[in-house]
Amino acid sequence: MTLCHTGTRDLPALTRQADIVVAAVGVAHLLTADMVRPGAAVIDVGVSRTDDGLVGDVHPDVWELAGHVSPNPGGVGPLTRAFLLTNVVELAERR
Repeated sequence: MTLCHTGTRDLPALTRQADIVVAAVGVAHLLTADMVRPGAAVIDVGVSRTDDGLVGDVHPDVWELAGHVSPNPGGVGPLTRAFLLTNVVELAERR
């Protein structure tokens, strides 16, 4: 596993080596097709507001190359909210 950020040197070289890429930066369309290995699984967590509305960190051209892409918006967001509520309920039950 390699942890990267927007200041990582030669980010595309690192992401091209990965079988799974999780984009959670909050920079619209940061991850482009030239940064992804063919067939890789890509999970888009980051979200940004643009003139076109809400968009994820993954550029739409990645969908043509990747084996699977979790969309954003509409991907992991509902799971995040579900787990948040689960944690709140569990904490309340402990008190």
